Amino acid sequence: MLLGIFMVTITPFVAGLVQGQTADWLRNLLYAFATAVLLYNVWRGSVWAWRLTVGFCMVAGLVVFVIGMLAGSVAWQGWVVSGAGLAYLLLGTALVGTAVIRAFLDARWAARGRQLRGRA
Repeated sequence: MLLGIFMVTITPFVAGLVQGQTADWLRNLLYAFATAVLLYNVWRGSVWAWRLTVGFCMVAGLVVFVIGMLAGSVAWQGWVVSGAGLAYLLLGTALVGTAVIRAFLDARWAARGRQLRGRA
């Protein structure tokens, strides 16, 4: 799921690079790095990073979906953008609602809690 979120996030950046659009490459690279750091912290068992990730997925999913629907009335590419919004919504919901993923994250959170208590 985390890799899927990362891929959906960087796809517009990579597509722009492939098309030769390098105007904002540094900013987009910074966004990709920040996303990778956030998702890595979810993997490590950080609860705050998980909450931020789920929140960002829901907000970004809704915004991207609505923008895609509006653009879809003019060009077919808007429907692709709406699909990306749905992907964000589904991936974010999977982080919360899928039992296997949630059990994995609960185990990571417990291990991280033990590790942090061991330091104190």
